[in-house]
Amino acid sequence: MSDAPVALITGGGSGIGAAVARQLLDAGHKVAVTGRGEPRLRAFAEELGNPEGLLTFVGNAGEYADVQAAVDGTLKEFGRLDTVVANAGFATHDTVAAGDPAGWSEMVLTNVLGPALLIRASIDALKETRGRIVLIGSVAGFVHGPGNIYGATKWAVTGLAENARREVTEFGVGVTLVAPGRVETPFWDSYGSLPPGHLLTADQIADSVVWAVRQPEGVDINTVVVRPVGQPV
Repeated sequence: MSDAPVALITGGGSGIGAAVARQLLDAGHKVAVTGRGEPRLRAFAEELGNPEGLLTFVGNAGEYADVQAAVDGTLKEFGRLDTVVANAGFATHDTVAAGDPAGWSEMVLTNVLGPALLIRASIDALKETRGRIVLIGSVAGFVHGPGNIYGATKWAVTGLAENARREVTEFGVGVTLVAPGRVETPFWDSYGSLPPGHLLTADQIADSVVWAVRQPEGVDINTVVVRPVGQPV
């Protein structure tokens, strides 16, 4: 069993997930990351020099078998699991009245079902370590946007975080929702351009995640909303 704490991050090959992985590795954690694209995961590991403390798993965050396989693989390699970060997610960047329904099912499965599957697959291991669940939500899960279906998925994540906390707190497991505002990540690639104004960096959001993860035993940070200065809503 690893003496170092162990984290599993979904969607960990780029953006916020990759930034969290880098910071936790630097802090001495063992880290496993999942992603759908093997080339991206391989490139991420190579960028870091293929450290011994990093595992990668190809899989779909919205498929329970893939999530369970990542949890089982992490436990087999490191012997423990202290933190899970439900980071995988994306937006179709359209609306309920004018959008293309073809992309909605996958978005809902990834953004809403994915975090629930990760909790279900990891909770027994987290009970043993009295660990932490981190859900990456969004400001869009607190502020209504006209017709915004992505926002609706993040409202669901906001609710899931508190629903999960009320169940698992009796087991000594913490739950933290980190809800970023506008962040410069590959999230905007399908949008076609970055939004106007100042944007946060993935590392700045990772700072908040790692801060929550490294709280003293018995301290449960529940909701962290992080906006760039100048973002009005």
